[in-house]
Amino acid sequence: MPGDARREAERPPWLAVIGTITLAPLFAGAVIVLGPYLLSGWRLDAPFYGWAPSRWIGVALVILPIPPLLDFLLRFVHEGHGTPAPFAPPRRLVVSGPFRYVRNPAYLCAVSIIAGQGLTSTSVLVYAAVVALAFHLFVVLYEEPTLRATFDADYVAYWRHVPRWIPRLTPAIRGRAQDQGARQGR
Repeated sequence: MPGDARREAERPPWLAVIGTITLAPLFAGAVIVLGPYLLSGWRLDAPFYGWAPSRWIGVALVILPIPPLLDFLLRFVHEGHGTPAPFAPPRRLVVSGPFRYVRNPAYLCAVSIIAGQGLTSTSVLVYAAVVALAFHLFVVLYEEPTLRATFDADYVAYWRHVPRWIPRLTPAIRGRAQDQGARQGR
C-alpha cells in the first residue's frame, strides 16, 4: 500500500496536464508563430547582411530549441506538478534537465526560435529583441521574487548556482539523487 500512495503522490495532477496541453500551444502559437507571421508573412527578405549562411543559422535557431522546450513542458507537469502559466505554477521547484544549465530555458528557447525566424526578416528580429526584453522584465520583476517567496532557501541556492540567461557548459546540479531531492523540495 505505501508504494501505491508514493506512486500516486508522484503522478502529476490532471489539471497540470490539461493546463499545459491547452496553454503551451496558445502561448507558442501567439508569441512564437503568430507574431513573426504577422510581421513578415513568412516572406524571405534578402539574407541577413547579404550573408547566405545566415538562413541556415536561422533554421538551426528554430529547430534546435524544440527538444529542450518540450522537455521543459514535460518537467513542469511531471516534476513540478504545475503548468508554465503564472496563474497555475508548479508546486515543486524544478531544477533538473535543462534547468541544470540555465534558469529560464523556455524563454531562451522561445527567443531563439523567434530570432531564427528573424534572420529571414528584419522586422521579426526586432520583435525577438522586444520579446526578450519583455521576458527579462517579467522574470526579474515577477517570476524570481515569486519563486523566492514560494521556495525560499531552495530557490536561493538554485539561483546562486544557475545563471538566468547564459547557459552553463556543465550542469550545476549533478546526479539523480540531487534531482530526486530537489523534486521532493529538499
